[in-house]
Amino acid sequence: MSVLAIGLSHRTAPVALLERVSVTGDALAKLLYDVQQDPCVAEAMVVSTCNRVEVYVTVDRFHAAVTAVTGLLGVHSGVPVEELTPHLYVHYEERAVEHLFSMVCGLDSMVVGEGQILGQVRQALKLGQRHGTVGATLNELVQQALRVGKRAHHETGIDKAGASLVSAGLALAGDLAGRRALVVGAGSMSSLAAVTLARAGVTDIVVANRTYERGARLAESVGGRAVGFAAVADELAEADIVITCTGAGRHVITPGMLSRPAFLLDLALPHDIDPGVRAVPGVTLVDLETIQESGIGSRGGDAVESVRALVAEELRAYLDAERAARVTPTVVALRSKAASVVESELGRLLMRVPDLDEKARDEVAMTVQRVVDKLLHEPTVRVKQLATCPGGDHYAEALRELFNLDPKMPEAVREVEL
Repeated sequence: MSVLAIGLSHRTAPVALLERVSVTGDALAKLLYDVQQDPCVAEAMVVSTCNRVEVYVTVDRFHAAVTAVTGLLGVHSGVPVEELTPHLYVHYEERAVEHLFSMVCGLDSMVVGEGQILGQVRQALKLGQRHGTVGATLNELVQQALRVGKRAHHETGIDKAGASLVSAGLALAGDLAGRRALVVGAGSMSSLAAVTLARAGVTDIVVANRTYERGARLAESVGGRAVGFAAVADELAEADIVITCTGAGRHVITPGMLSRPAFLLDLALPHDIDPGVRAVPGVTLVDLETIQESGIGSRGGDAVESVRALVAEELRAYLDAERAARVTPTVVALRSKAASVVESELGRLLMRVPDLDEKARDEVAMTVQRVVDKLLHEPTVRVKQLATCPGGDHYAEALRELFNLDPKMPEAVREVEL
């Protein structure tokens, strides 16, 4: 099975199209299920964030899988395939792994180096695990990607390159000290928003969330207060700064709800705030399109180059390990066949020399086993080394041909290991 990644991001599609394709909640689970049910797909995971929608699958047929996944993205988003296709990118095998590693490190984000992507990919993995669509291959790959992402954030200056979408958006708001803020939502992005506001000197922070208890915990952590979602309209009448990221999938703030000047930051996809609020006097709306056009946080300098080098290093190590793992079942099958030959020949010896005492039998058995081990040691070690080179699978094929191994046995060994 090979890894295939199909998606679109802020780099390849306008935010308006990303908003149409974006999936959350039950719709995300349904897309995940339908992708995994396709005959071409063995495992599946979907990453849907404000920057991208990507489907990762393990497949044995490339073209059929691309067609199937693209079609399902079109069906679930309601975007015709012919409109969707020009904006899609397709990464296969090594390129898919490299893309995932780079993405988790923050290199593919609208704000370079943003750390939220680590949590978003972790949640995508958990969703796939919960629905049984992620198996051994994707689990191992994504776990390794998360380790690479953590290493990038710990060992390079990528965190300082762009900070976050929150800080990038608020950079357009001017001085925040002494202003009153309303945060709508209490997820990870809203939590980051509340903390960023507090650090910037905002002393009056209100958190509105559907689940009051969750909103209350966030508000308490920044010295603010919580209100229910129904109170959003009332709180808008007093707020100078409004940040939204609810995942509601619809507009939770509309022009008619605004009666005073305010700075609105919409970090949700689909959007939380109706773009029509821009027509309200004194209202400034900053959304993902605005941040993208501003270019804030899009540069990373030396830190980006350091992360790229780290990704290249980790990619080589991952591919070497994967190629070596592919030949392991063949090596196990070879040693299993050798063990069967040894056992068979020792049985024949004992039939010919029935009076051989137990000590002599053990000595003969150990001698024969040592001979076999020494004969197999060099070729099995060497084939594992050669397997890490491009085209390394051919050496395993040669080994199976030379020793007349049952072609089904390596696959059986692999299934047992999984």
